[in-house]
Amino acid sequence: MAMHNPPHPGEFIQVTYMEPFDLSCRYLASKLSVAASTLNRVLNTQSGVSPEMALRLSKSLGRSPESWLSMQNAYDLWQAKKRVKLGRVHKVNINAA
Repeated sequence: MAMHNPPHPGEFIQVTYMEPFDLSCRYLASKLSVAASTLNRVLNTQSGVSPEMALRLSKSLGRSPESWLSMQNAYDLWQAKKRVKLGRVHKVNINAA
């Protein structure tokens, strides 16, 4: 079942981990072994969660790498559905021989 307006993983990280536990971007970035600017781009929804970042988030914050990627995919697909126009796209008819 598709989620209605799923959050970007960066928003999820802020609300679920950073705000409740008063974690700074620099602190979390150091635990992830990434530059603070790299994490900041994810937190500000300017970058998505890559497979490499998913592995880092999984080890540092928990959840499976697949769940981080799934969250990113759900967000990306929701955004694409809002902006991609499919009116000129047509189904291909494939007949089995």
